[in-house]
Amino acid sequence: MISGVDVTVMRPYESGTDRFNNAVYGMTGESVGNVLVAPGGTQDLEASRPEGVHVDYTLHFPRGYAGALEGCDVVLPAPWSCTCRVIGDPKPYIAADTPTPWNLPVECEVTHG
Repeated sequence: MISGVDVTVMRPYESGTDRFNNAVYGMTGESVGNVLVAPGGTQDLEASRPEGVHVDYTLHFPRGYAGALEGCDVVLPAPWSCTCRVIGDPKPYIAADTPTPWNLPVECEVTHG
């Protein structure tokens, strides 16, 4: 039986303003269980960052997850042990097209180095 892992969605919120009246943001965490992690491709960064690498992930969130993910980060547990940035504003598949427990593909990226 396929099962996912627990991840933490880090959601930004406006926590106040600075001395120039600009918005200041904090992050709050939300635990989400049974998320499938599909590592994608990697690519080296430009020559000025020879040790750098960019990694893509597709996270499959469980049916029924209703939180908006635009602008969020997702913290992945070991063996990935990284924080990924959500790309865009993920939307679920049509219910009739997804017979599995996962219907929300979330494209993410992380850069190291």
